[in-house]
Amino acid sequence: MYNALVEKLARRDVLDAVEEAALARVLGPAVRVLAGRDIVSEHVRVEQSTLILSGFTARYTTLANGRRQITEINLTGDFIDLHSLLMKQMDHGIVALTDCTIAHASHADLRKLVDDHGHLARLLWLDTVIDAAIHRQWLVAMGRRSALAHLCHLICEMYLRLEVVGQAADHVFDLPLSQAVLGDALGLSTVHVNRLIGELRGEGVITWVGARITVLRWDRLAEIAEFDPTYLRLHREPT
Repeated sequence: MYNALVEKLARRDVLDAVEEAALARVLGPAVRVLAGRDIVSEHVRVEQSTLILSGFTARYTTLANGRRQITEINLTGDFIDLHSLLMKQMDHGIVALTDCTIAHASHADLRKLVDDHGHLARLLWLDTVIDAAIHRQWLVAMGRRSALAHLCHLICEMYLRLEVVGQAADHVFDLPLSQAVLGDALGLSTVHVNRLIGELRGEGVITWVGARITVLRWDRLAEIAEFDPTYLRLHREPT
């Protein structure tokens, strides 16, 4: 049930059978969470970390006026709050954007895992480092990229992250998120998001029907976004 996580980690370094078994042992049973429900609420203290087995979630912060900013979209194979092993009290919330299946790993079990398996500990550490890199890119996009470039950057990122876990291929993938959710991620109104999608369609860069996105001109999409996938660490290198 944790194959997507193994695929993602193995994209960056080799896992042996002992490490895979150790990872499996820390995970509890699968739990279903409905879209719109918090998996972790803002400011709570947690004693477990959560792996997404299927679905999409978002890290978010809510302002006093009720407006929400999404700071990262997470997907199948992501440990969405592995940093809580050290952070304890969350400074943000995590909401299910779609119906999700998740599994928890207690912090006590994770501490034993990292104590007993140094290489696996470094790989999980790398996963949190990549999370931080994603946040940096989102910050740059929010602050300095045009709205169109920001959307293109998000599409490029989602495609490559989904490809790693076998949920995208041949420049086709599903992104079952409403334009309101995309607006919360991009810092834009729903109307503005709709206009930007129409602009990309009109230029023949993508088709977007329902949840299905087909990138027709990857080079053009990446050019608009100034997309450099270095931060996603898609190559294998010993840790």
